Amino acid sequence: MKDISKVLTDWYTHNKRDLPWRETKNAYNIWVSEIILQQTRVNQGLSYYYRFIEKFPDIFALASSDIDEILKIWQGLGYYSRARNMHITAKDLVENYNGIFPEEYSELIQLKGVGDYTASAIASISFNKKTPVLDGNVFRVLARLFGISESTQTKTGKDIFKNNAKELMGNTNPGILNQAIMEFGSLQCTPLNPDCSSCPLISVCFAYKHDLISSLPAKKQKIKQTIRYFNYLYIIYGNETFIEKRTKNDIWKLLYQIPLIETGELLSLTDLIKNKKIEEMFSNLTPTIEPDYIDIKHILSHQKIYSRFYRIRIDNLSNTILNEYIKVPVEKLSEYSIPVLLRKYFNLLDK
Repeated sequence: MKDISKVLTDWYTHNKRDLPWRETKNAYNIWVSEIILQQTRVNQGLSYYYRFIEKFPDIFALASSDIDEILKIWQGLGYYSRARNMHITAKDLVENYNGIFPEEYSELIQLKGVGDYTASAIASISFNKKTPVLDGNVFRVLARLFGISESTQTKTGKDIFKNNAKELMGNTNPGILNQAIMEFGSLQCTPLNPDCSSCPLISVCFAYKHDLISSLPAKKQKIKQTIRYFNYLYIIYGNETFIEKRTKNDIWKLLYQIPLIETGELLSLTDLIKNKKIEEMFSNLTPTIEPDYIDIKHILSHQKIYSRFYRIRIDNLSNTILNEYIKVPVEKLSEYSIPVLLRKYFNLLDK
């Protein structure tokens, strides 16, 4: 085990990418980087990390900020619950920990939005605790190296992987080893067509010896996607339009959107006019609905959204529009945090 650990850390020393969060042990910076990278590739997450740290350089700046500021910086990263949870945790740390991250895994994992992976990363990298990090890259390296066929989705499987990772640590610096295994899986032991001929662990790799590279780790079950239909109304009143904040416990919570009608299918222009919500919004008005609507399909990890965007021009306002929506100048829309789906639409309009 010690030899494997040394090979991994030596490989890491010579091959690691130059990334800003690797130049510090500051728990705040490690936390920010790990949360961003949970569902994001490094090349995409890097620019977000720089912008986030520039805007919120420490836990106090983040805690005292408005959630809309955070969501605006986060815009485009997706999985917005990560940003909302970070805001909650920042406030918790300032109020109950004097702005200092706890060192122990058992305390870190109690923080909102901090799971096993993030708690282990912070504890090992920032505080030198022997807490193995398990992510997709680590699962792949360990499964191939030791021939682990158990599913990564079960508690038993995760325990087996964690025990193997813990054994690897020995007297090695745990933070360095965790980062080494993750980087090794990202650059060397890749999901498809890994370059086994140049692998420094080829002589001890179970999967290579038994021709199981493509079979390990065990394949994950495919996530079932929910189909949803969104009918958006881009209402234009002179140089102004109308938006609302999503407040329900659903995708894109706390982000802004133009008026939305969710239905069992996309509405035709004929059905749109008959819709009860439309009748309420445009009561006693004579709206002009432009016939050239735009359809956009938007795919999330667990949902597939078919959306249709209508442009509607009005000369007067109804009580429903005034009471239920926020009136904003069209040129100010870019100042609000909106889902990527709406940005796609507005980009198409600009073209």
